[in-house]
Amino acid sequence: MTITQPDLSVFETLESEVRSYCRGWPTVFDRARGSRMYDEDGHEYLDFFAGAGSLNYGHNNPVLKRALIDYLERDGVTHGLDMSTSAKRAFLQTFQDLVLRPRDLPYKVMFPGPTGTNAVESALKLARKVKGREAIVSFTNAFHGMSLGSLAVTGNAFKRAGAGIPLVHGTPMPFDNYFDGTVEDFLWFERLLEDQGSGLNKPAAVIVETVQGEGGINVARPEWLRALAELCERQDMLLIVDDIQMGCGRTGAFFSFEEAGITPDIVTVSKSISGYGLPMSLCLFKPELDIWEPGEHNGTFRGNNPAFVTATAALEAYWADGSAMEKQTRKRGEQIEQALISITEENLADVKEYRGRGLVWGLEFHDKERAGRVAHRAFELGLLIETSGPESEVVKLLPALTITPEELDEGLSVLARSVRETI
Repeated sequence: MTITQPDLSVFETLESEVRSYCRGWPTVFDRARGSRMYDEDGHEYLDFFAGAGSLNYGHNNPVLKRALIDYLERDGVTHGLDMSTSAKRAFLQTFQDLVLRPRDLPYKVMFPGPTGTNAVESALKLARKVKGREAIVSFTNAFHGMSLGSLAVTGNAFKRAGAGIPLVHGTPMPFDNYFDGTVEDFLWFERLLEDQGSGLNKPAAVIVETVQGEGGINVARPEWLRALAELCERQDMLLIVDDIQMGCGRTGAFFSFEEAGITPDIVTVSKSISGYGLPMSLCLFKPELDIWEPGEHNGTFRGNNPAFVTATAALEAYWADGSAMEKQTRKRGEQIEQALISITEENLADVKEYRGRGLVWGLEFHDKERAGRVAHRAFELGLLIETSGPESEVVKLLPALTITPEELDEGLSVLARSVRETI
């Protein structure tokens, strides 16, 4: 692909230095459809990024777009705070009928602010309110958001440093396989809980990702998650599952914790819950935890009605027929795994490990800077992929759930070429 130098002057002179994704993809994107993005010069890119997991159903999904256009054209309510609207009612009823009831999940639904970190903040606040304790336990390499409460339970040192103040009331524990299987699961955690001299304040809750996306595609085993749930129950701690990036079918089932057979006390959902990339988040919790006073946690944009419309359309289009989407995602995941096996065999001395579930996968190299070079070369070849991990040492694959097998093969071929050409 021949890429002409785009005009980036206004971004470079006016936009803050905090911008990041645009530095790895130095072009000006203009339109997108399905798993393809196009820049102003008409160059085509296959998207294995999917809005960091916000576009599980692809760009400008026609079914969701039609529902949104119809709603806007009839002057449907756009901004409604937490007022009752027909769009919100339709979403709540559909979410209950297609997601909660079939899984026998009893959750109440809370609409915090529209982003993932808003959902996490509300979950932490509720857990502390319910238990009357301040401490929260998180895990090594966790990522839960960029606001102060979420950063306090995030592991990445670079992101934590951006807070500018001490991040308190969060205690990290080892994530699954942190010690490469040499230490019994939760040995250290439970010892601290039971030792009156450990210095660990009794936690209100434990927050966990079943697959750590930003942390490097670290996959927790179902038995580890079950043991964590049992530990929380024994020790009177709430279990919060952060399903912001891994929920909405990313790992196969609608919720990523379903495979483990657990029912968390609190679940945070965002990113692809709107289906269309519109900001929206949910905090789900067991009914007995709903001790909020009216207005005790609010936000101007917690009622994003256009997002309710596309979310309802997404659930009806992709989750009304039971397990079809889940089966398709697992099949696509097997397709990726086979490609990563081939890449690993071809580059045996360079690839450290590949890992993932469903349609989230990571490829880690012994040379920690290799992932960045691979992502850069992939961009030159027309593929959008990002890196993850504490040192950006993992190539992260996050295609839309609606990607076709042919598009997946195309992107995986580009990935393989990018690996070969960055030795």
